[in-house]
Amino acid sequence: MFIFLLTGCNSIKKTLDSQLENKHLESSFHGLVVIDADTKKEIYNQNGNKYFTPASNTKIVTFYTGLKLLPKNIPTLKYAVANDTLFIEGTADPSWLHPYFKDSTAIHWLRNQQTIALYTKNRNENRYGPGWAWEDYDTYFSPEKSAITLYGNVVTISNIEGLDVSPKTFFDKTSVKDTTLKRVEFRNQFYIAPTEQDTLEVPYVTDDSLTQKLLESAVGKNIFLSPHFPEGKKQTLYGIETDSIYKRMLFKSDNFLAEQLLLAASGILSDTLRSKNAIDYMLENELSDLEHQPRWVDGSGLSRYNLFTPRSFVQILEKLHEEIPEERLFSIFPMWGPDSTVETWEDPTTEPFLFAKSGSVGNNYNLSGYVKTKSGKLLIFSFMNNHFRIPSAEIRKTIYATMKNLYENY
Repeated sequence: MFIFLLTGCNSIKKTLDSQLENKHLESSFHGLVVIDADTKKEIYNQNGNKYFTPASNTKIVTFYTGLKLLPKNIPTLKYAVANDTLFIEGTADPSWLHPYFKDSTAIHWLRNQQTIALYTKNRNENRYGPGWAWEDYDTYFSPEKSAITLYGNVVTISNIEGLDVSPKTFFDKTSVKDTTLKRVEFRNQFYIAPTEQDTLEVPYVTDDSLTQKLLESAVGKNIFLSPHFPEGKKQTLYGIETDSIYKRMLFKSDNFLAEQLLLAASGILSDTLRSKNAIDYMLENELSDLEHQPRWVDGSGLSRYNLFTPRSFVQILEKLHEEIPEERLFSIFPMWGPDSTVETWEDPTTEPFLFAKSGSVGNNYNLSGYVKTKSGKLLIFSFMNNHFRIPSAEIRKTIYATMKNLYENY
């Protein structure tokens, strides 16, 4: 049971007690920390020092990592010239010909080059993160990680007015078939059901030769694979603004963007792309003052190995608020309400007041972010809920009612 203590507001305490004293929550695990952003006063702390599975709340930490390590425009390509040959290597920029961003900065630049050599050995990373579910290989939220990404590392398939496949390279590898399977597990053979009316995004299996082939098709010229990269200083080509990637990652809870951003951040620290390098750097430096050191293993929160406390998320959100102007922060951080992330505010009884990132994975639902109260104050909170067996909609209703009460009465 929660006891919500707000000095001088016993009516709030009673109201929130009644909301949170729910018999359906008795057998599950919940934690809530709330602080006043201006006074730093802790308003409430229940299980704030306990570790929870954060799910996509992990993307808040990835966002902070990007802000600390990545420049205004994302490094999109590294290159050097030797013996009339342009040597290139990927930086993990996720936006190349991405279905949403459709960025072609690097593609246009490469079209104006002559002899191009692609080096692919600058990554020390598995295609999936630690603890990811093996059966998710054909689901839209589990693309593989790579140094050079093309089309978001997914194949886009529709069958509304005939079969349409992008990129076209995979057209002959796609079949209309009455099956729930979208891809063969270890090879690029794709399926779409004859009655499917939605456009599918299905991860493809990445490898060096496929990257070479897709890049040659996009650039319109031959590219050869190189076993080495020339010694000496590397030049960097920059792509789209990182804020646009952060915003899309948080709003859509996009796992692929999160993983690639973490990988790209590691490329600022060394010539080798490795997510753990960025994680270790952040834990040893920017996050070394967290009261409860997390177990942090990936950028997206797909892994159940991740463990964070509500207090840690509040501290990280506090750092974000202190280091970024509010106008910028709340243009990137998504609105949430009344029961999900929204692009347009849905509660007609209030102005937009809740800016927060949700995180859900089977039997867990968390929300961490900011409440702009009616009185003009700003609250920072993390409300984590793990191991429940009731519909997650009930948890979301409880969260929203709690935050709305704070908005109206604090």
